[in-house]
Amino acid sequence: MLSVILPSFNEEGLITKTAETVADVLAGEQIPYELLFVDDGSTDGTREEIAKLCAADARITGVRFSRNFGKEAAIFAGLEQAKGDCCVILDCDLQHPPEKIVEMYRLWEQGYEVVEGLKEKRGKESGSYRASAGIFYRLMSRVAGFDMTASSDFKLLDRKVVDTLNALPERGVFFRALSFWCGYKKTEVYYSVQPRTQGKSKWTKRALFRYAVNNIGSFSSAPLQLVTVLGCIGLLVSLVFSVISLVQKIQGVALGGFTTVILLLLFIGSLIMISLGIIGYYIARIYTEIKGRPRYIVSEILGGKGND
Repeated sequence: MLSVILPSFNEEGLITKTAETVADVLAGEQIPYELLFVDDGSTDGTREEIAKLCAADARITGVRFSRNFGKEAAIFAGLEQAKGDCCVILDCDLQHPPEKIVEMYRLWEQGYEVVEGLKEKRGKESGSYRASAGIFYRLMSRVAGFDMTASSDFKLLDRKVVDTLNALPERGVFFRALSFWCGYKKTEVYYSVQPRTQGKSKWTKRALFRYAVNNIGSFSSAPLQLVTVLGCIGLLVSLVFSVISLVQKIQGVALGGFTTVILLLLFIGSLIMISLGIIGYYIARIYTEIKGRPRYIVSEILGGKGND
């Protein structure tokens, strides 16, 4: 059986359409399935729409969070609730084309354990968003050691991969990177991002920036190496000023004391504050992990009895 995980946040206008579209695609190919809607603390009628679908179809399950915990938490909640032999993560707004699920499923039947959905065309995006996304994924690819420039959450995972991800104890997770990190037998399918038929993206620039920072911090310690780099830069600048001062001293030229001291203090102080900020950020992440709080809290599970 195939489990289709659908993270949802304030998507009341798309819940029914998404369920019908995915069901028609899979039923037409005679693929046994279940649909798992994960309501990430929506404030509109998303919960009610999911409840209606669950009451009408035992193959549909709804998982509702007690509040908004974020998309990463919603994905992992779906993976933990999924009963299928393989799982697909699909955006509820249908920007991931459901038709590609069939191609992914057929590749899984051939023995592939991870089928990555790679973006061939990103759809309509602003120039600034496209540029920032490109910088983020190039940076992630560099620090993680594998190419993530066209990656997305749209992918199929075999049950053994799902069990591996569910067994990870860490709280701060980055699903896209972890699916690469797990390894296993992998292949790719390419897709074009589809335009939204209703509503608008819930991602603001501020939210995307926070998402990028959190995911870089959760998957890489590279920013900590920046502290060493900044220290080396500070040392190099200090050596340059030392040489200049010694040369001027030997030549009997008066040293410009006050301005030079102020500039050095400002420069070194800035490096120290930046370094402390980076170290403090990682200490905060350690603090979060040590507390051991759950990634999310499920307040309600709807339907799904027919899958037991």
